[in-house]
Amino acid sequence: MYVSEEVTLLLVAFLSCLIFFMGFKHFWRKGTLPPGPTPLPILGNFLQLSGGDIVQALLKHSEKYGDVFTVYLGSRPVIVVSGYKAVKEVYVDRGDDFLARGDVPSFDFYYKNYGIAFTSHIERWRDLRRFSLSTMRDFGMGKRSTEDQIQEEAQCLVTELKKTKESWVAPRLYISKATCNVIFSMMFGHRHDYEDEELVEVVSLMHESFTIICSTWGNIYEMFPHIMQWIPGKHQKIFVCLKKLLRFVEKSVEMNKKTLDENNPQNYVDAFLVKMKKEKNNPKSEFHMTNLVNSTLQIFFAGVETISTTLNYSLLLLLKYPDVLAKVHKEIDKVIGRDRCPKIQDRNQMPFTDAVIHEIQRFIDLIPMGVPRKTTRDITYRGYSLPKGTNVFPMLSSVLKDPTCFTYPNEFNPKNFLDESGELKKNDAFMPLAAGKRICLGEAMVRMELFNLLIPILQNFDLKSPVPPEDLDITPVVSGFGNIPKPYKMSFIPR
Repeated sequence: MYVSEEVTLLLVAFLSCLIFFMGFKHFWRKGTLPPGPTPLPILGNFLQLSGGDIVQALLKHSEKYGDVFTVYLGSRPVIVVSGYKAVKEVYVDRGDDFLARGDVPSFDFYYKNYGIAFTSHIERWRDLRRFSLSTMRDFGMGKRSTEDQIQEEAQCLVTELKKTKESWVAPRLYISKATCNVIFSMMFGHRHDYEDEELVEVVSLMHESFTIICSTWGNIYEMFPHIMQWIPGKHQKIFVCLKKLLRFVEKSVEMNKKTLDENNPQNYVDAFLVKMKKEKNNPKSEFHMTNLVNSTLQIFFAGVETISTTLNYSLLLLLKYPDVLAKVHKEIDKVIGRDRCPKIQDRNQMPFTDAVIHEIQRFIDLIPMGVPRKTTRDITYRGYSLPKGTNVFPMLSSVLKDPTCFTYPNEFNPKNFLDESGELKKNDAFMPLAAGKRICLGEAMVRMELFNLLIPILQNFDLKSPVPPEDLDITPVVSGFGNIPKPYKMSFIPR
């Protein structure tokens, strides 16, 4: 049984006091860092950020200190950057200065700076990203072959939803199984039946670990990892889940090794194994088993959770706004009809639906604080001196809801992406998965999956909620590293 959050906070405070005298030298490293709330020794700005919603707390501080300010997560100074112009400067205009991955202790505990997504080692990241992009494109990412796979999975999903026979169901698990199978196929070369116990376990482990990382438990661990790793609490389940997921990947890699045809690799893991053999005599090669297992899990985890959470939130928002759903249904019937599978090129003829998908991604604000970055060298940024290795939070939430960029920043409204003639309107502040050189590896895949999984659901079903739309709560259940919708039930009514 997990101890209460109150007990955990008391333990953290007690241990913090014990090491106060030893740790004081780590504080007041402000120098010429941007201003911010005054930290306490060891605790840093914990008291100012512990009210429950760390994202809103950080955004509130930006109102006082400006677009660039400093907070201390425990003894670790972090530069918080908010607003479209400032975040774009970090991601794009000066992207090379902020190219290293920042600290994410919840993931770093197991990844240990290996793999493509969470390494701060620039050359490692470059080698693995170059290989991964090339390999995933070779196997069809963003192309017709991958779309065919997604379409087939979408039909499997529709079939499963029909089996619910209009009963009240929680859609998350159905959606997660479908998105998991798409990534399974690309990474390992196979899919699982929806009733497969291993599939259910994998999606459950990913969702549970991601939810805890985004919760108050996860936030506290991010601030005090060296203390919290010894304290019981819900955060300990993160490491249990990640350990099981790494073992699953290791087992899957071993299975691929047994069937590998070096002259005809069939998936990402196969291609990595071939690359490993080619570079086995290079002592500096980044293509070894540790990077294979970690990169595979990181791509897999991000691909499943990003898309499944977005789709799960999509259905909730369409239940909340039936007038928007009605217009999407009308456009689907006009452009696609009800007899053929949707294709990604249909999106060009469906400006309202396209605007709705954009607006869903903007409004749900999936990764509100962005994935942290680090400075790659000593730099001067907006008049402040940032040493090499300084952590930076590019607040994506502040970009996606920047009132200078969106007409309706704080409400769900597809007009944010429609011009006066009803056509899709491009907006440079639309960066739900970051921007620049270190943008999400599977961005093209995300766009294709969102359309090719969501539209078949809406093509085949009307959506019904057991409660009136006005009573549906669309605020996230947790908001830290990511925003996750509250659990809900719905009915899929065949059209």
